[in-house]
Amino acid sequence: MTDLKMEIQYVKGVGPNRAKILNKLGIFTLEDLITYYPRDYEDRSKIKNISDVQDGEKCSIEATVITGLNVRMLGRYKSIEKAIVKDGTDTCMITWFNQPYLRTQIKRGETYRFFGKFQVKNGVKEINSPVFDIIEKNNNTGKIIPVYPLTYEIKGNAIRKVIQNGLSLVGNLDEIMPQYILDKYNLISYNEAIKEIHFPKDFETFRKARRRLVFDELLTMQLGLLKLKSQNNNEIKGIKYDKNVNMSDVINDLPFKLTKAQLNVLEDINQDMESEKPMNRLLQGDVGSGKTVVAMISAYKAVKSGYQVAILAPTMILAKQHLNNFNKILGKYGIVCEGLVGGMTAKQKRLALERIENGEADIIIGTHALLEENVIFKKLGLVVTDEQHRFGVKQRSSIIAKGENPDVLVMTATPIPRTLALILYGDLDISIIDELPPNRKHVETYAVSRRLENRVNEFVKKEINKGRQCYVVCPLVEESEDEEGPKLKSAIELAEKYQNEIFKEYRVEVLHGKMKPKEKDEIMERFKNKEIDILVSTTVIEVGVDVPNASIMIIENAERFGLAQLHQLRGRVGRGEYESYCILKCGSGNELIKERMDIMTQTDNGFVIAEKDLELRGSGDFFGTKQHGIPEFKIANLFQDMEALKEVQALAIQIIGQDMNLEKEENKPLNKLVEKTFKEKAEITI
Repeated sequence: MTDLKMEIQYVKGVGPNRAKILNKLGIFTLEDLITYYPRDYEDRSKIKNISDVQDGEKCSIEATVITGLNVRMLGRYKSIEKAIVKDGTDTCMITWFNQPYLRTQIKRGETYRFFGKFQVKNGVKEINSPVFDIIEKNNNTGKIIPVYPLTYEIKGNAIRKVIQNGLSLVGNLDEIMPQYILDKYNLISYNEAIKEIHFPKDFETFRKARRRLVFDELLTMQLGLLKLKSQNNNEIKGIKYDKNVNMSDVINDLPFKLTKAQLNVLEDINQDMESEKPMNRLLQGDVGSGKTVVAMISAYKAVKSGYQVAILAPTMILAKQHLNNFNKILGKYGIVCEGLVGGMTAKQKRLALERIENGEADIIIGTHALLEENVIFKKLGLVVTDEQHRFGVKQRSSIIAKGENPDVLVMTATPIPRTLALILYGDLDISIIDELPPNRKHVETYAVSRRLENRVNEFVKKEINKGRQCYVVCPLVEESEDEEGPKLKSAIELAEKYQNEIFKEYRVEVLHGKMKPKEKDEIMERFKNKEIDILVSTTVIEVGVDVPNASIMIIENAERFGLAQLHQLRGRVGRGEYESYCILKCGSGNELIKERMDIMTQTDNGFVIAEKDLELRGSGDFFGTKQHGIPEFKIANLFQDMEALKEVQALAIQIIGQDMNLEKEENKPLNKLVEKTFKEKAEITI
């Protein structure tokens, strides 16, 4: 059998240049290629009468050409090709663009099968740029055709051909699921599922193939998480904190009132901290719901009970912000907060490490620098990771190992519907802050088309003249375009246009992920200090710094972002006393995009938005490796496949209950699958 790890460039029809394009789609090996699943299917198998075709409908017709192909040249390189066809019910005009070579292929009197999108103008039916076959062949029509997620550098036909070539190489794929599971759940073989998911004979075959592959993905994830939880929960004794240290000491002293939701969460945490069982708690809270102050109060209890606290932040500037805020609230209680971030001098770092090791530092706030081997705690009792989706489970485990079963609080501003959170974070208890503080400003949100660009620019100038600042977020760093049409605005190109043309009287800077961390932090610091009026950025500001003076968030090509991500970005404004606005600029306006933008303008409830995001967009991106440190779903959709997820979870609990380490002979294929998936995709130590 062919080696599935074979480099993609050796598949027929690929080669070194196309391999680079496929690499951008995450396809590096033959295995990546055959598991690059279609995002949709076009049913080109059913033939309609021309008389029954509706305006805007995509379908196939069988028709005879009644005029020769008329080619009209428009200059040297452009042309229009037209022919009239008829079946027994009606006639139809067919138009192609810049394909004069079709003159030799489309012949008068011949019958063809055409597939494309129909338009009806003044009673005349027309189809633009259809694919076609002569009747005896089914290359482009007469069957179900897979539609793949693409980059603009490769067309659908090309990737279909490459996948066909890849499948012809693999022969019969080995089964990866135990026979007792296949029998119990009536699942088709892995070999059949992989082949039928790409080129199904009919939709019933497709459903069976999809059910099998979804089952595999969900079962692997559930087994991995349950295995992790069972290893973490082996009757380990944790720290029992002092009942005489009261969180209320800080709560009653705060310059603001906590919400009921914050108080409920603190009650959960207090119970965890006073019990012998190690705390493993996920704290979900919308952007601006006040998770950080919950972490501060929890840290107070840990320190006053004689322990150190580690706060792991995703960026240097966020770590610095936490350091300032923790000092402001907890400094008066004699608690010493220490920062440990990249960019410190050797001497600063050495002294900080000494204070951590000898116990002078009570709360240590840092970035990935906290994970380094030379960071030794005297008595680590509580670990808080902020924005968990920036850290894999492996990283969380490595800092926990620096203490003796410390309590763990994992915080995220990515709202996940509770039922899914319970399943996804199988190794964590869950608390939710589901209300915002009363002083949190509502952000007025508008979805606009390109036509309103000048009005938006004038509005930005008006706000800056009042002393406010503006974020502009682009989906890309560099210029690119895709099959679907217009060029996407890039951060670099847009910043130059703003600096040199539209906003040349204002201070404009650009920020993107390809910059060095120090450079990014310096720009964010200057923006915070009001030295920059307009910050053009990629999504690196998604998890960012509080800039209370920033009142406008403009998102270019908003249709390119998931709703949950748009909501995160919107949360960067509305953090001060000023009226705040989020303007979503859309490059195209189909019904799905309109529906998504309507959701953003109608609600600012992160949990509602997250549910809708899952429903409309699927879970591949929403729950990808980058999001939560769990394996990325290639085919499962946690909204659509909720019933399958419940079924699979019950099976996973049963399997782990009987065979915790998946050591039984019958479960060895499952263990292999779990280890391969989690280690390759999510850097999780199983």
